[in-house]
Amino acid sequence: MGIGSGIALVVIGAILVFAINIDTGGFVDLDLIGYILMGAGALVFLISLVLLTRRRQTESLTRSAVDPATGERITRQSVSDNDPIA
Repeated sequence: MGIGSGIALVVIGAILVFAINIDTGGFVDLDLIGYILMGAGALVFLISLVLLTRRRQTESLTRSAVDPATGERITRQSVSDNDPIA
């Protein structure tokens, strides 16, 4: 599920709450189902945004050593991207 799924759930829930006026005889409350779908859609949307921002972090590692032959300090830096897609 992603951002699009969250938006779709919110839209379907809003349609059930605000656009459909069907009497189901008290067996199923379409307004309650619509509010539940809108809440679930908002939750999925927020979780997707949080995971999207966490995925783009990078890590930097710096290693330094001394060359035994010359006594010169050698520094190497590597940057890794935690994005599993790229």
